[in-house]
This record gives sequence, C-alpha cells and structure tokens, in this order.
Amino acid sequence: MQTHARAPVSRRRFLALSAAGAAAGTASLGGCALQVSTGVGGSGETVTMMVKAGDLTPDLVAQAKKETGITIKQVDYDITKLIAMLTSGDPPDLVRGVGAVDAAYFAARDVMQELDTYFAGSSVLRLDDLDPVNDLWRYDGRSQGKGPRYGMAKDFSQDSMFWFDTAAFDKKGVGYPSETEPVTFDEWLDNARRLAQRSRGQTTVFGGSYNGLVKLTLMATMTASAGGSLFSDDFTQVDFTTPEARRALAWYLDYCKAEVGPSPVLPDPNGWDGPTYQAGRMAMSNNGYWMGGLIGTDAKLAQVSRLAPAPVFAGGPRVSACQGGTGLWMPRKAHHKDAAWRVFEWFFGEAPARARATSGWGIPSLKSLRPLMPAKEEYQRRTLKAQENELRHFSVIAVSPYISVDAFESLFNQVATPAMHGAMSVGTLAGQLNSAINKQLKRGKEQVG
Repeated sequence: MQTHARAPVSRRRFLALSAAGAAAGTASLGGCALQVSTGVGGSGETVTMMVKAGDLTPDLVAQAKKETGITIKQVDYDITKLIAMLTSGDPPDLVRGVGAVDAAYFAARDVMQELDTYFAGSSVLRLDDLDPVNDLWRYDGRSQGKGPRYGMAKDFSQDSMFWFDTAAFDKKGVGYPSETEPVTFDEWLDNARRLAQRSRGQTTVFGGSYNGLVKLTLMATMTASAGGSLFSDDFTQVDFTTPEARRALAWYLDYCKAEVGPSPVLPDPNGWDGPTYQAGRMAMSNNGYWMGGLIGTDAKLAQVSRLAPAPVFAGGPRVSACQGGTGLWMPRKAHHKDAAWRVFEWFFGEAPARARATSGWGIPSLKSLRPLMPAKEEYQRRTLKAQENELRHFSVIAVSPYISVDAFESLFNQVATPAMHGAMSVGTLAGQLNSAINKQLKRGKEQVG
C-alpha cells in the first residue's frame, strides 16, 4: 500500500463513504507527574477538529489555547461534509473516528496520515504506554491490528461485558452471574427469559439487552467467540454459513424472537440502554465499563449494579473485544500537521485524558493513567476488580475495510428482520446475508482498488 502524499482523493474513491456513519474538564493532578510535550510545536496556529458536540467543550477549547498556544476551530462531525472536505483537498486537521470500524475503512482509502514518526518522537504518548486497544487504529494494508498507527482511542471498554441489576435478580429469585468467570450465551439468554416481565403480551421490563454497539462488530465478535471468523482471510467476503458464524447468528435470532430485550423488531423507546437500565426496566445491559459513568450518578443504582465478563459459547475461546475505541485521526492532506499532533498529544495524554480517566466513563488508553480510575467507593473497587480481570482476555477483532459500518447495519437489519419474527430459518438467512453483504464488499473492494 502506498504511504506517500497524493493529490486530492477522487469522489469515486469515496462512493462507499456516503453510508458511513464524555466531555472532560480540567483534572486535579492528584500528585502524579504531568507529561508535557517536548517535541513538535504549533503555538499560534489554528487547528480544525471535526468532532461531535460531546467530544470537545468550549472550556476545553479555551484550555487548549492556554496550555498549548493553539486555537481549535471546532466543526461538527458530518460524513457528507467530511467527504467534501477530503475530496477538495481541504480537510480538517483532526477527525473523530471509531477505531473498531473506521480505522481500516479510511486507511484502505489512503486518506489517513500514518502517525508512527510522531509517536516515536513523543514524550507524552510513549509506545510502551499505549494500551493494546490502540491496535484497533493500526492497519497494514490487509488486516486491522497490525502495521502503521493511524489514530488513537481516547478511552475504551470491552463492550461484550454486561452490567446486571442485583435487585432485579433478587425479585425473580435468579442467581447472580459471576463477576470473574463468564456465563455461556445460553445461560445469559436463559436468565434474560426468567428476568423479563410482561403485561398484556407486552414486555414491560427487559430481561437483558445484547445488541453490541453495531451489528458489524457484534457479529464479528460473536463469531470469534464461537471460534471462527466472520470474514475470509482477505476480508473480501463474509460467510454466515460457517459453523461458528451460524452459531452466533442463531443465538442472536433466538434473542430477538424471545423478546427479552431491545432489538430491531422490539426497539427500546429510549433509543439506548442507559435510561431504561436507570429506570429499573432492564435487568442486564450489554455495555462495558464505560456505562459505569452513568450508573455512578445514581447512588442507589450503583449499589445494586455489577459488571460481569463477556459471555462465551460452550467450548469456544474466551474473547472480550472493544467494539468502539473512539478517538481521532489526522487526514493525509491536513494543512497543520505539527500543530494538530500537539493538540493530539494534549487531548490523549495530558489534562483532558486525566480528567476522562477519573470520570469512570471509560478505561484510559494510556496504561499510566489507570491509577486515576475511580476507586473511592466500594462499588467502584468492585467494578475495577471485574474489569482488571477481563483485560487479560482482550483481543482485536478485525473487520473488513470494504464495507462501512452503516451499510452493514442497514443490510443486516433489512435481510434479517423476517428471521427475527420467526419467518425464516437460520440457514436461509445465512445465505441471503452472504449474498447481500458480499455484493457490497465487492463494490467496496473495487472502489479501493
């Protein structure tokens, strides 16, 4: 794969992009030494960051100016606008991205700047301090998790872990899951059936939610948990008919048909698990450590909430992936790269990173910041113990660079909906998913070249 700067990217190269798709304050230093960059500068320059509203507050913009001398111009993240800026040769200097699904996709299209030289010269973001989750932001031209670094996660969770409400378990007389040893997927679903509450044929309390962050990472991770790979070795095809992928697909269909939790055919009116879990209307929630930031705002809920390991398939490996890894990347045609890197260092390794570490809204992506994770209360220490045990089972689950996360989501939900209602067999669905998704993968491969 070429790594040299090129002319502005053609619109044809970005055809597939049209389907793509916790604010932190100043942290107390708490006695820890604060790393400050001694490398590239950029003071006096202006850096454009394309991010979402919650990623960067006005206070952080002012703080960046004070601490780095660099002015940040914030642009709201919009994929259509990003494509236009990239193809015109006038991109933002830093762009928000989700490592698990964006890194390989954008890197394969040759619009990301390799950051290895910057990392090598940084006194703030040292390679030996990077958590392995940052390998989600690596791509070697073939496979995710290896090769040059194109970005970094601001924080992360192992998103197949789940929270459970002990009060809901007590009410139904169901034994608690272990906080260190995983339940099987079948045991998880059996518990969800027992915990669900219904009235007049309607689910009033969800027994459990298990949808992952998006279907692309959910299916890839579950297939890995069954001992296989959703994609071919060259990532140009999916195969839902393999025993492992079919096992994952069958379980998810059983989950949807049981109507024990939110799904494409039984949507949560709140749009996501957080408010429903807070309201006592969800006994288990498939969200990793990061949701502890929300749970911790309610003292009563925090006392009855527990974090459990990612489920496993009986006989399969123990896999606990990050399905997100949200962070930043630098476009290859960015105009203020040194200044952008200085902001990158500051955002990921200095005061904002320390503030995020203390918030409980994610695991720091620098190992040196782990001691700042909240552990004052008993429930926080209990959560940390479960999370630290789970870190031993982290692995990068690579996805194909030839399909966008939104395209996969749309195709999966469209094709699978009849099966979720019980109107199609697993075997028929597997074949139809292969046909629909592989057509999109073929188009994506042709566009990348």
